[in-house]
Amino acid sequence: MSWQSQLLLATGILMLSACSTTDVGLYAKEKPALDMQQYFNGTVDAWGMFQNRSGEVVKRFTVVIHCSWQGDVGTLDEDFSYADGSKQKRVWTLKKQVNGQFIGTASDVVGEALGTISGNALNWKYVLALPVGDKVYNVNFDDWMYLMDDKVMLNRAVMSKFGIRLGEVTLSFSKRP
Repeated sequence: MSWQSQLLLATGILMLSACSTTDVGLYAKEKPALDMQQYFNGTVDAWGMFQNRSGEVVKRFTVVIHCSWQGDVGTLDEDFSYADGSKQKRVWTLKKQVNGQFIGTASDVVGEALGTISGNALNWKYVLALPVGDKVYNVNFDDWMYLMDDKVMLNRAVMSKFGIRLGEVTLSFSKRP
């Protein structure tokens, strides 16, 4: 096999492995088990940051989330405050499905978000309409949340477009008593 063929094969393998994702089922035995309707009920505070693909922190923020449920339908009313003084609001509507998954919608989510829980982990996959300057870009989110105890949850989301990693969002959630 020529070196060009070997290079092409190696590049293809790397591209395929970059698109792979962890199976949420790996966390099935992890405790405490995440109950969305229990954790996201009441008020939850969060602290977060966005890092670009080179690792530079380009945005820092806090979020206050007012959460409520009526049966299998939940509302997460999020108020973001950024370090630069700007504000943002996002209201999620979550619907528990018969299979235990969740469907989520919000005004800046393109279509629906699909959430799958296993053990202490939740994996959301969705497309977000992200404003940058005068333009809006539809970017993919592979969003992972891990319940640490009854108050603390950690979140890491990878943002990408056309399979190219653009950056990461990291959050720490704390449920108010």
